[in-house]
Amino acid sequence: MPALVYKIQEQEHRFPLKERTAIGRDPRNDLCVPSDSISSQHAVITRSGNDGYQLEDAGSSNGIVVGGKRVLSCALEGGSVFSLGDIEFAFALDEPEPGAAESRAQSEEAIARFKEAHERVLGEIGKVVVGQREVLDQMLVALFARGHCLLIGVPGLAKTLMVRTLGGAIDLDTCRIQFTPDLMPSDITGTDILEEDSVTGKRAFRFHRGPIFTNLLLADEINRTPPKTQAALLEAMQEQRVTISGTSYDLPSPFMVLATQNPIEQEGTYPLPEAQLDRFMFCIHLAYPSAEDERQVILDTTRQAPAAMGKVLTAASVLELQQLVRQVPVSQHVALYALNLVRATRPNCEGSLDFINRWVNWGAGTRAGQYLLLAAKTHVLLQGRFSVSCADVRQYALPVLRHRIFPTFTAASESVNTDQIIAKVIAAVKEPQY
Repeated sequence: MPALVYKIQEQEHRFPLKERTAIGRDPRNDLCVPSDSISSQHAVITRSGNDGYQLEDAGSSNGIVVGGKRVLSCALEGGSVFSLGDIEFAFALDEPEPGAAESRAQSEEAIARFKEAHERVLGEIGKVVVGQREVLDQMLVALFARGHCLLIGVPGLAKTLMVRTLGGAIDLDTCRIQFTPDLMPSDITGTDILEEDSVTGKRAFRFHRGPIFTNLLLADEINRTPPKTQAALLEAMQEQRVTISGTSYDLPSPFMVLATQNPIEQEGTYPLPEAQLDRFMFCIHLAYPSAEDERQVILDTTRQAPAAMGKVLTAASVLELQQLVRQVPVSQHVALYALNLVRATRPNCEGSLDFINRWVNWGAGTRAGQYLLLAAKTHVLLQGRFSVSCADVRQYALPVLRHRIFPTFTAASESVNTDQIIAKVIAAVKEPQY
């Protein structure tokens, strides 16, 4: 199969050509080459005849260089070499590898299926929940990335409704726990109960499962229960199991915790400890709806006929999509950018930014970098792509980092919040150079 061979950071890449292949730095191109020397839309290769391919400039700034000369177009033959910016490409006419076409077709089919599933789920949720598209997108990204979400918003913004509706659109068991000051850890995980056999008269302990044994767990008002009870979720969120009396019990798959929190009522609440916050992939802030969405809400919710929802995904389908996310490749360039973002949030380290030293007590840990890449991987699949760029990582910097950065008193006195700190970090951290 004809292909382009090129190197970035001493790593060789091979890209099989289509009937028409667009090349550029923008992720929307067929071949995305994340190099500053390449224009957003640099060149196009089209097939002419049976084995012929034509390379044409697409209005780039650096043009196409062949044999040291800049050209607007050229015919490609086996072994042809040309440069776009600082990257050198070789045109190879290789024999198709056995099963390569089938493998590529399967990948494209899987990506299309992922995107379709996303749209179908949003369509069903949209029958009940008006607006809040960005929040719902982030919840689905966390679900497919095997993460958990902390939803923070004032009362009446449909936090609980969104979680319940998500469980209705996907064929998953859903359970709600109302967190209260008198809630005990065993009320969540379950407990051993002494039972007597009516036939033999023998007594034995039997484990009664708690509400945590479900697929979607809604932890409502999670900050209204003491830290001892909050800690009952730590093992479950990280290892997807609970341990009772020395025995471990696996939780169902998939498993996701969606916790809600009220930001304006702090009396009688217990702030989540840092270890608990770090277990959440996203911290999602819910804003008031737009005037048009709010008008639609008050009309729909005051009518008699409820919206009918259908289940569009099964638990097995969700597990398959979660596995597909892990197969998305990420370049060293993008991984380094995610790492630099996370490390830039840490004060009093080598190369720390001045405003970080002034405004931040503790920065984000390694888990933040993992979640940045997983969120970016899931996002590109939802967009029907298979190539992750730095822009995809930036898109999820706020929900991933905002609950992992702990401001100083100086930041509070200057009315600087974590979102503003993250925005300055994004502006200060540039994409790595090749």
